[in-house]
Parts: sequence; C-alpha cells; structure tokens
Amino acid sequence: MNRIRKLGARAAAAALGMVLTAAGVSIPAQAQQATSKPISVIVPFSAGSASDVIGRFLLDKVAANSGRTFVYLNRPAAGGNVGTLSVVRAEPDGLTIGFSTSGPLAVNKILNAELGYDPEKDLQPIGVVAVLPNIVVVSAELPIESLTRLIDYLKKTPDVGYGSVGPGSSQHLAGAFFEQLIGARMTHVPYRVTGNLVTDLVSGRVPVSFQLLPNVLGSIQGAKVRPLAVAAKSRLPALPNVPTAAEAGLPEYESAAWFALIAPRGIARAYVDRLNADVNVALRDPAVRSRFSDLGAEPRESSPEDMTRVMADDIAKWGAIIKKGGISLTQ
Repeated sequence: MNRIRKLGARAAAAALGMVLTAAGVSIPAQAQQATSKPISVIVPFSAGSASDVIGRFLLDKVAANSGRTFVYLNRPAAGGNVGTLSVVRAEPDGLTIGFSTSGPLAVNKILNAELGYDPEKDLQPIGVVAVLPNIVVVSAELPIESLTRLIDYLKKTPDVGYGSVGPGSSQHLAGAFFEQLIGARMTHVPYRVTGNLVTDLVSGRVPVSFQLLPNVLGSIQGAKVRPLAVAAKSRLPALPNVPTAAEAGLPEYESAAWFALIAPRGIARAYVDRLNADVNVALRDPAVRSRFSDLGAEPRESSPEDMTRVMADDIAKWGAIIKKGGISLTQ
C-alpha cells in the first residue's frame, strides 16, 4: 500500500511537471529535486506557538496533496530573528524554506539596524497564508472583566507588565500601540518560549498580554486566561462572545500578525510558483479553513508579489508607531 501511494505521488508530480512544461513553464533541476527530497521548514518560534501550529497543519495538507515531505525545525530566539536568519543563509536549492511571521519579516527591520538581514532584500517571498488579530487577554487572577476596566486599571497602576514572544513581535507592538492609544505606561516583558509566557500569564506574574489565539486557546477554554477584546474589525468565530476593540470602546485599536512562507533569495522562481500554487490549493480545503477558523486565523491566498506589498505596508505602519513610542529591542 505504501509503495502504491509513493508511486501515486511520483506520478502526480510527473504529471504536474508535464502540464507546466506544456504551458511553457521551465522546471529547473533545482525545483524537481526539491519536490522529491525532504524539505526542511525552519519555524523561528517554539513548538506549540501560533507559527508552529498553523505552519505544520497547512504544510501537512500540502504534503498530502503533492507528495512532498516536510521536516520541521524549531529555532526560537530573538523574536524570530535567529530562525529567519537561518533561512537567509540556507542554500537556495529548494530544500530549505521558512514559515515565519510579520515580526521578523517586517517590523524588526525598523527596530534593529544590525539585524543581520534585510527581509525585503535577502528573502524570497512565497506567500502570505494567514492573518491573525491580536487579542487583549488578562490572567484570570486579575479581577478585570472588560476592556474599559482594564484601561482604567492601567491608567491608575503604571508599569503593569505585559508579555510577548520577543521584541518586535506582533504581541510587543500590539502592546506598545495600546499604550499609545490609552495614554498609560506599561512594562514590556519579552519571552523566548511561548509556553513560559503563558505559564506566567496564567499565574498572574505577568497579568496582561496581547496574544494570538493559538497561544492561549487552551488557557481560555480552561478559564485561566480571560479574553477582553479582539483587535480587529470583526469578532472571531472561535470567540463569538468576545467583542472587538471598537465594540469595547477603543475603535482605533487594530493589530494583527500575518504568517507566510519564505525561501532564500536566489531560489528558482519555478519552485516558488509551484509551492505557492500548492499552498493556495490547500488553503481552499474546507478542513484547513475550519481549522484556521478554530485558531482565530483568516486564510489568505496570495502571490509572492502580494507578500512583497504586505511587507512594505507593515514596515510603514508600524514604523510610525515605533518612532512615536521610541521603541527599541531593549524594551
């Protein structure tokens, strides 16, 4: 049975190659090799993080459809910069790609002049695949049940800590933007590992965070973390009773992370286009869309050029917020 499946996958890959060749698309040996050999996927955040959960689920569907094999490598450090730099330094042979997010792919360029790479110049976009809004959450140990009361509390209690997965992450900037809008001073507490952050959030050691739903879904379901508002125009299907920030009294507050596939610069465009097409097919799958919805994620089909524009737009938007707040990687 396994042999039949392998032969079927090879036949499908060969058929796709024939179709693309007939259409006038050249398939270099590099792209053919990357289809038949295991592909390393560098995830620059810890196992169980939003990037990890979403990336694995999506690419497992791509693997099932295309016959590719993906091997996941978690390399968390420095807000995703270390793992993303590993993608930059990899050989552009199609055997190493990355699944990263808006922090290391956009805003960290503004925060760190010595980042070691320029995401706009040193990476090849494959495509944005999902957008996740940040959610204002508090520890259940904190007796606050609405966004209005949280704002009042923060104004009366300076330097309350809020946790994130690192400087420049969407969680960090969501917190900084929140501070600017409400006129209160908070203390950013960066973590390297998502699990450690959630542990301290549950205990109340760091009572506030601006989180992505996959990171805190279990804690919300267990009534250990309380969601107060979604920083988006619409409510999340996974949290239908949680208001948007606008509904909760803060209409200007919108903040989201986006997730994307990347490759080293110099990789064959034919490989990029084939993987992009396979990913977009997977994003239309009802099982993928349902799972993304459960995680608070909006599936997003896109092209490499679309992703280039998203990166530039995010750098402009958050650059203004970073400048206004005097935000640095030490905060």
